[in-house]
Amino acid sequence: MKILFIHQNFPGQFLHLAPELARLGHECLALTDGGNLRTSTTETLKYKHQAQPVDPAATRLGRNYTLMSDRGVSVARACMQLRKQRNYVPDVIFGHSGWGETLFLKEVWPEAKLLIYAEFYYRGRGADVGFDPEFNTANFDQVIVAQGRTCHLGQSLLHADAGVAPTEWQASTFPPALRRMLDVIHDGVNTDLMAPNPQASFALPNGQSVMAGDEVLTFVNRNLEPYRGYHTFLRALPEVLKARPNAQAVIVGGDEVSYGSAPKGEKGWKDTILNEVRNRLDMSRVHFMGKIPYDQFTALMQVSRAHAYLSYPFVLSWSMIEAMSAGAHVIGSATAPVQEVIQDGVNGTLVDFFDIPAWSATLTKALAHPDQFQSLRQAARQTALDRYDQRELLPKMVNFVERHGPKG
Repeated sequence: MKILFIHQNFPGQFLHLAPELARLGHECLALTDGGNLRTSTTETLKYKHQAQPVDPAATRLGRNYTLMSDRGVSVARACMQLRKQRNYVPDVIFGHSGWGETLFLKEVWPEAKLLIYAEFYYRGRGADVGFDPEFNTANFDQVIVAQGRTCHLGQSLLHADAGVAPTEWQASTFPPALRRMLDVIHDGVNTDLMAPNPQASFALPNGQSVMAGDEVLTFVNRNLEPYRGYHTFLRALPEVLKARPNAQAVIVGGDEVSYGSAPKGEKGWKDTILNEVRNRLDMSRVHFMGKIPYDQFTALMQVSRAHAYLSYPFVLSWSMIEAMSAGAHVIGSATAPVQEVIQDGVNGTLVDFFDIPAWSATLTKALAHPDQFQSLRQAARQTALDRYDQRELLPKMVNFVERHGPKG
């Protein structure tokens, strides 16, 4: 089959799928945003999109749809050129619905099967909106805005032939009529690469290295922000380092905003929250790494004695399951996306997202008595092998594409 992938950050969720489909004999092509600098073995074309300013007073609740549909039009125009210049007609289009890129593709290729990677459906209540009143109050306007943000997501699926979501809880955010269109298949993790390694070491910015078995506390996210509990973790950290004078805290993540809003006058949350607790921290033992290459992330998870992962009721990070695959003791927030994977006291530990004293006490105990949690580390590794092994899930995703194609 001819398969066209659409993703503004390609390869994104298609990192392993596109090469595997090509290996199996399918002809794969990708279309991505002109500013995307990520590389791929898949032939990749770029579309030009210049976001136009939106007048909130004029568009009001429609401003999100305006932004997303404008991108969708840019993609559709690029696809029209692709059809005209190359006489290109895909059998299957597989695109992420998050940014409106797939909205109008059936107008270009009505004969193609359209598949959607459906990551999350916004809700006015019961998910991220209003979960953390400190940063996001669930007033009437916020609830309505969240509902307004679903317009392009619903349209994307309504015009599609099928969709896939990575977790059961994320699939459950979609209304029943759309949920019925979704398969649940996680992207999977490389459990051979993300595996326990007693010889692992990780270099700190101060020139020292920590080894597997050392007292290392880790926190990892794409960006350091409230959606991922950065504020809760950092506010719990002073008591942890006070109780454990040999512990090293390694924090990975950028200082931008992936989700939610930035603090006033700042691009990110890192220093805003850090300044609250800086004078109570031994900063020689707190190591902000920024964003790091994947091999360093792998080594860090292999040396971690306690790994903190928090999330609003929102999209689950790959990094949590990768940490489990590496045999880390994950202390996670007792929120729906995390609870789908971690069972408290079985393959990890769960703590109330907002209970800072409980986070301090739980992280301290995890650092002080690692032997007590060895069975949890082993069970976490087994969870990754049983439920999230890429070797099992990649064929399922291939089957999803082939099954919904015209020859499936």
